[in-house]
Amino acid sequence: MPAETGPGAGTAADLATDLADLRRRVETTEAVLAVQALKARYAALVDARFAGGRPVDDAALTAAAEGAAALFTEDALWDGGPSLGVVRGRSAIATRLRSPTVTFARHLFLTPLIEVDGERATGRWGLLSPCTRGDGSPVWLCGWEDDTYARVDGVWLHTSMALTTVFAAPAPGGWGRILA
Repeated sequence: MPAETGPGAGTAADLATDLADLRRRVETTEAVLAVQALKARYAALVDARFAGGRPVDDAALTAAAEGAAALFTEDALWDGGPSLGVVRGRSAIATRLRSPTVTFARHLFLTPLIEVDGERATGRWGLLSPCTRGDGSPVWLCGWEDDTYARVDGVWLHTSMALTTVFAAPAPGGWGRILA
């Protein structure tokens, strides 16, 4: 009779090795999905600072800013580059996000490259964002964000986020009627 081959076909040691490998792969996959969900929550909250083409009222703005800041560790670094500034710490991030530099933005994070190493991870996200500047001019912002993450008490959080802008190009036609 031929010997069995494939995962789980060998000795108890082989089974233990296969199980450990499978556990590691599942944990890594779950971590990647959690980081993707974290970034989606961040995008939704920073975009919730705007409605109808303008910033929301102070209470809603504060709630969105504090909600977004809560997705960072207490000592996290938020780096918006030369035009948006750099702040450190959850409280400073919330303060910064309560002062939008645009009247409208929609963050579209694309092509995530996420690497997980146990309780830490890194990610690079492409960013395409229609924005309206304070003077009313619409622009397309394109760049990427480099993030680091840590799992804190079982929850993935940003430890740093750094935006690199590739271009901000005028959008002469604007965005039409902005509903949300």
